[in-house]
Amino acid sequence: QVQLVESGGGLVQAGGSLRLSCARSGRTFPTYTAGWFRQAPGKEREFVAAINWNVGSTRYADSVKGRFTISKDNAKNTVYLQMNALKPEDTAVYFCAGKPNGNFYVSTDFNYWGQGTQVTVSS
Repeated sequence: QVQLVESGGGLVQAGGSLRLSCARSGRTFPTYTAGWFRQAPGKEREFVAAINWNVGSTRYADSVKGRFTISKDNAKNTVYLQMNALKPEDTAVYFCAGKPNGNFYVSTDFNYWGQGTQVTVSS
């Protein structure tokens, strides 16, 4: 099994920045993709960003492109989501996710999930 633990959420004013972290432990795989999703109140969970752990290729939702950056630290087994120019509509619970394949362009087959961290952006 894989354990994912997020941190870094909080309250920020519109235009501000936050960095989320997700530390991974447990089983390892030859290929792996890490991702971030979010769920706002009353809405379905949506894809935010993904990164192929082996080659570092990334993909973003259109709504965050140019503002959010996903990155990884292999030594720390940690994935990050740097969020800049935050908007009130970015308010949501953010979830870290992972899957044992390198298909970072597919967002529907993530197996492992963190507990989520709240991000609130005030106007």
